[in-house]
Amino acid sequence: MAEDTRSGGGNAGIAFIVGGLVVVVAIIAWFMFANGGAPTAPDQVDVDVSLPEVSAPSTSGGA
Repeated sequence: MAEDTRSGGGNAGIAFIVGGLVVVVAIIAWFMFANGGAPTAPDQVDVDVSLPEVSAPSTSGGA
């Protein structure tokens, strides 16, 4: 009987997927480490938060 000489057919799909993942990771790394040309945030941000004063409920047990 003749031996089956086909090989590597399924590995091409896996290599394509792994290559695509490498490209995606490289793009994410570019934006994270090189700032990707994105605008920078200001050095200081002033935020004024004023909450309303809430009185505690009465604890007198008069009924």
